[in-house]
This record gives sequence, structure tokens and C-alpha cells, in this order.
Amino acid sequence: MTDVTLTDSAVRRIGEILRSEPAGAMLRVSVEGGGCSGFQYKFDLDRERAEDDLVLARDGATVLIDPVSLQYMAGAQIDFVDDLIGAAFKIHNPVASASCGCGTSFSI
Repeated sequence: MTDVTLTDSAVRRIGEILRSEPAGAMLRVSVEGGGCSGFQYKFDLDRERAEDDLVLARDGATVLIDPVSLQYMAGAQIDFVDDLIGAAFKIHNPVASASCGCGTSFSI
């Protein structure tokens, strides 16, 4: 299963971010080595879509995920949480066996 989903909260926040960027901007979510648990999520604005990117587009929010990162995010849900501690994107990832307190790194 390689489906990655976006919560309504994430769609709203991504749309807000992209509306303040030049036309054609998209949010790229990727996984790279590092972080306190072995892998970490990276969020970037990108204007270039690769042919093999997974594209999630809904209500003005466009998210790109490359095929290598997608292997580590199969079945994940991208959420945006705004609470007393702060506002941040959170990825609920069923592939991850552990994650750190900050929510940006994980292990498998």
C-alpha cells in the first residue's frame, strides 16, 4: 500500500502556505537519513515536479513525494496540528516502529 493521505487540517494549512508563494509552488515531503531516530521528514517548497513523483492535490494544496521517500511513508497520513505546544505538520506513519518526541524523525 503506497497511499498517503492528507487530513482536512493539512489541506487548509498547505493551501494557505502555497497561496503566499509564487504561482506553481508545491509542498515537497521527503524522507532522508538523519534525525534522532534514523530517518527524518523534510518539508520544502518546490516548483518542479518529477515525472515519478506521487502528487496529492486537493482544494489548492499540492504535495509531492518522490518514489524513494514513498517507500518509507506507505499508508501515512499527513496532518497539521495547532495546539498549545505549537503548530506543526505531523506524519502518522504505520511503517515507523518508533518516532521521536518532535515528530520529525522516525525509525523502521
